[in-house]
Amino acid sequence: MADKSNAESIITETQKRISNAFDVFDHESNKTVDVREIGTIIRSLGCFPSEAELHDIIAELEDEEPTGFVRYEKFLPTMTKILLERKFRPITEDLLLQAFEVLDQQKKGHLEPEELTKYLTQEGEPFTQEEIDEMLSAAVDPDKNVILYKDFVSMMTFDDTR
Repeated sequence: MADKSNAESIITETQKRISNAFDVFDHESNKTVDVREIGTIIRSLGCFPSEAELHDIIAELEDEEPTGFVRYEKFLPTMTKILLERKFRPITEDLLLQAFEVLDQQKKGHLEPEELTKYLTQEGEPFTQEEIDEMLSAAVDPDKNVILYKDFVSMMTFDDTR
């Protein structure tokens, strides 16, 4: 019996977190949010799906006739399941650091902004110019004009204590 009440408690707490995150973006207080905010809400809950995975989630959440909005009653069960299954967990700091070290072939401890831009636009799922500009504004050391990736990785990793 204790296991059942513990599970119910976990579900209740999880749903409170989801509700609170959803409410931040429910600007009209009508239990709907703009579909463009879904990724932000999901990430605020500690889940980090790829863009393709995010598009799949949104397709599941939208009504048959997309309105540009997602209703809370559709979001809650989907997001509860995602959180309870611990899907889309963040990449560890060590793994991110290893990725930057692979890109830093000369082992300088930093990357030039142009180098990172090249990788982000020519390899894998390309970043938009807006995404690159946003990343570089946070990543580039203003004094040295390089990306000190150890510092950047520390800054951008998520503390997954839940």
